[in-house]
Amino acid sequence: MSGHSKWSTIKHKKAAADAKRGKLFSKLIREITAAAKGGGGDPDANPRLRTAMDVAKAANMPADNIERAIKRGTGELPGVTYEEVTYEAYAPAGVAVVIQVLTDNKNRTLGEIKHILSRHNSSLGGAGSVAWQFKAYGIIHMPADSCPEDKALDMALEAGADDFRKDGEVYEIRTDVANFTAVKEALQTAGAEIVFAELSQIPQNTVKLDEKDAAKLLKLMDALEDQDDVQKVYANFDISDEIMEKLAAEE
Repeated sequence: MSGHSKWSTIKHKKAAADAKRGKLFSKLIREITAAAKGGGGDPDANPRLRTAMDVAKAANMPADNIERAIKRGTGELPGVTYEEVTYEAYAPAGVAVVIQVLTDNKNRTLGEIKHILSRHNSSLGGAGSVAWQFKAYGIIHMPADSCPEDKALDMALEAGADDFRKDGEVYEIRTDVANFTAVKEALQTAGAEIVFAELSQIPQNTVKLDEKDAAKLLKLMDALEDQDDVQKVYANFDISDEIMEKLAAEE
């Protein structure tokens, strides 16, 4: 599992107690609105919307908020128009970073992201400069203590997963983007406990970080993710479980 996958899992576990829930809801509402605008308001026919709604429900977002966000996306209610932009950057230790944003003011967002990168000894790259190092997948995590590994593997294969691996406390299941929703629903039907599921950009090669560089990189990740317009951040780093747990405990 990539370092960012480990970090995403830790962040996901903490989300329910996150003091910044208002900011989390704001980001989720933007994603729901953009998904509905791009693919329509029917989650059964719009996998991106279905995924965004599932994440919002898992975060205990009220159903009324979700419905209003969908209607803003489909034009049934007035709302802000968000533009989807992807930025690419170079972080310390040669780490590649992909930043996905939804913004109503691209110039403002770009300026703020440049400022964050500069403060963390990182720099913006041109389009295509690092994105080639990532590939889109659907990622699903099951807790490793929820069932034996052979049973989890059988469930994943029967559901149509492309890859399965055990990493620490979780089973990680990878799917083709087009099959993500179908695999997730097949796993749920089979009784799987899913603790994390998203469409993700997985690095095809990683940079192993020591504790010092890992601390710097994770501070950059946090700063970027804390920016209002940033939806997701991906980076091709790898951090050992020991270092990751130590840094997470220090938060």
